[in-house]
Amino acid sequence: MTYLPKTITHDQTIVQAKDLMKKLHIRHLPVMKQGKLIGILTDRDINLVSQFIAIHPERTRVEDACTPEPYSTSPDTFLTDVVTYMAEHKLGSALIVENEKLVGIFTELDAYRAIADLFETRLKD
Repeated sequence: MTYLPKTITHDQTIVQAKDLMKKLHIRHLPVMKQGKLIGILTDRDINLVSQFIAIHPERTRVEDACTPEPYSTSPDTFLTDVVTYMAEHKLGSALIVENEKLVGIFTELDAYRAIADLFETRLKD
């Protein structure tokens, strides 16, 4: 899990989000409005929205392109439950929320690392 992930505010543009993702080498950005989590924007969302002729990425706000009400869970949720939910719903990330505050993000990459760690430390002969 990445603690205190980078976020973007709802009123920034798709171009700003794309630039931030590229700069930080990430594919998921939690979207915030007045300090509250309202959605998640992924690189797939950006690519999809950018294909529409009527959309101008330099003027389109993140809030208009993000997925509202993203999957979120608490830090106490078992890893197996999170990964199972993500797989069943074909999600690339889970947002970790505690006391209504975003405290982390768990991505596919984190799942791969957990599997690698499991093989390395527990399943090795």
